[in-house]
Amino acid sequence: MTSIDRLTDLCPPPPTALSTNWSSTEQALGMQLPTDYKQIADTYGPGAFCGFLHLYHPYAPTQWTSLTGPMSATIRTQLQHDRDSGTHPVPHDPRHLFAIGVTDNGEYLFWLTEPADAPEKWTIAGTEARGPRWFTYAGGLADFLTAVLSGCETVPLFPDSLLAQGVFFSPTTAAPTSTSVGTAAQPPAGMTADSRDIRAWARANGYDVPDRGRIPVAILEAWENPGNG
Repeated sequence: MTSIDRLTDLCPPPPTALSTNWSSTEQALGMQLPTDYKQIADTYGPGAFCGFLHLYHPYAPTQWTSLTGPMSATIRTQLQHDRDSGTHPVPHDPRHLFAIGVTDNGEYLFWLTEPADAPEKWTIAGTEARGPRWFTYAGGLADFLTAVLSGCETVPLFPDSLLAQGVFFSPTTAAPTSTSVGTAAQPPAGMTADSRDIRAWARANGYDVPDRGRIPVAILEAWENPGNG
């Protein structure tokens, strides 16, 4: 049984998902991607595991949750600043960290992209929201998700109640049917931005935003009018 088979047996995917142009996606990113990630993205599409862990996807509804959007570079720049200034310890070279997901609480999930030309050997790392703690997993993304969702792997940064409602995947309900790879996907007309996207954008741009509750008006205005910041 393959890694993706174990994951789908544990967490059934939606009946349909988007078909991704991986050649164009990898060309836009300038790197090859792990096979298991491409299988997960094609099988599940954009969405969240247990309503908590959101993987970035090439066809996500906003640029802030798109694999080809600006988040990975923005987060890498922040980590480099933290490492250089000593604000927070960063146990890995930020140049080798590529952000691939975010939780509802603001923890980021990364690939450790070493060796750069061997994506099947990339492992997983994560950091807490605006804090010093990190975790690592010595395996690929599909194995990591299976270990976490089965309860075999405990991530100290994740809530104890993660599996309290069972194991499930919630697809994004308003994902675009197509997008120009390399260009950030935009929400469909009339779609309200997800608060998770706004919080992720705010943290990446240096705003102090609470994990829960009302998002300050100033941050909402900055999100809606980024060119005025």
